[in-house]
Amino acid sequence: MAHTHSIPSLDEQFEFTAESKRRLTIGIIAGVVLVGIGAYLAAKGGGGHEHVEAAHGAAGHAAHGEAAHAAAGGHHEYKWTTRLWANVWVNSVYFTGAAVIGMFFIAYNYLAQAGWSAVFKRVPEALPAFLPITGVIMLITFFVAGHDLFHWTHEGLYEVGGPEYDPIIAGKKGFLNTPFFVGRMIFYFVAWYALWRIVRKFSLDEDLEGGTEYYEKSIKYSTAFLVVFAVTSSTSAWDLIMSIDTHWFSTMFGWYTLASWHVTGLAIITLVVVSLREKGYLKAVNESHLHDLGKFMFAFSIFWAYVWFAQFMLIYYANLPEETIYYRERFSGYGGIYKAPFFINIFLCFVFPFLVLMTRDAKRTPIILKVACWGILVGHYFDFYTNIMPGTVGEHGGFGPIEFGMILIFACAFIWSVSAQLAKANLIPKNHPMLEESLHHDI
Repeated sequence: MAHTHSIPSLDEQFEFTAESKRRLTIGIIAGVVLVGIGAYLAAKGGGGHEHVEAAHGAAGHAAHGEAAHAAAGGHHEYKWTTRLWANVWVNSVYFTGAAVIGMFFIAYNYLAQAGWSAVFKRVPEALPAFLPITGVIMLITFFVAGHDLFHWTHEGLYEVGGPEYDPIIAGKKGFLNTPFFVGRMIFYFVAWYALWRIVRKFSLDEDLEGGTEYYEKSIKYSTAFLVVFAVTSSTSAWDLIMSIDTHWFSTMFGWYTLASWHVTGLAIITLVVVSLREKGYLKAVNESHLHDLGKFMFAFSIFWAYVWFAQFMLIYYANLPEETIYYRERFSGYGGIYKAPFFINIFLCFVFPFLVLMTRDAKRTPIILKVACWGILVGHYFDFYTNIMPGTVGEHGGFGPIEFGMILIFACAFIWSVSAQLAKANLIPKNHPMLEESLHHDI
């Protein structure tokens, strides 16, 4: 027998209250204060003229050879500001993924003509509004601190016969050069954001006029987004993360990053849906919707672990210095400071959600879903942290006021952006062609 329940009203307007704005403003100010304290302590600590030659250590010699290591040592003159910019980069990459996955979720649901998610589609629809913010921040960061974060930006690496010449990096100059890199970055954010704006406009127009015209257009543009994202999800991962460790590469890294971004976005969507439901919104969302969201998180946590293990296993089994250096730096390099984040990442991204979300009842229980979501969100922050920090700050990484403050700033800004978007339209798309199916979703 089908599950039935009464729907009080499809008119639900989210209110982004002054109190919520005040709390988020306080959070951003607290984050700025923490970053300021961390910056003061870092500057006072005398990190301005240290070389991180030791940070590369024996692992660096194994990976790049004596000459390349010496060149890298000459380039990587550590400045305390590098840690600051590296944290900006980590959080920008993390929240860029969270934002673009909102559009990814909408797009593949449109392409599949899925009806189950229609009732809460305004939640993933709100996430991509944050893309221009992270896009601008990342461009500014690259122009201000690109030399500190990306080894390949130094001209001496490409001068044949020069003291810093690196034949491996020089061989990648056709792809890794500043004009092409910046052009690709701009294309990613413009393409993702523009396609979201189009689909978002169709969604809002559909609320006013009804019919299936806007639904059919949304399918076409969602398909276009998926074609674009099929390529750019990988190339952006190569550019924004993998190019930091310029000598190292993995053919699976694009899939790996997409899996990490995807499950992060799913956790945010689920957390927002559950939170709104607890506040009295989204009354039409039932246990079956929560169950499916839980299944999505469960399944893609396993998929992430599969890609993680496949990448690791192949590199470990081959035991080639130019490949294993990536994991040696994270296991035992830099005094072992990345070992704990490395294993916390594996536990929170796979073991924890796998055990927590295994049963049917767990996927239907809001508090358990919220616990799983927070575990996934923290875990995948560590994922991007361990991918980016060793290649940018080396032995000078860690967790302190800068890290916690930067997370607080970005998280509060992201919540503000999502809340502002949710307040701009009815929370339930009243004229969505699949709404009736979604209202009676039962599994």
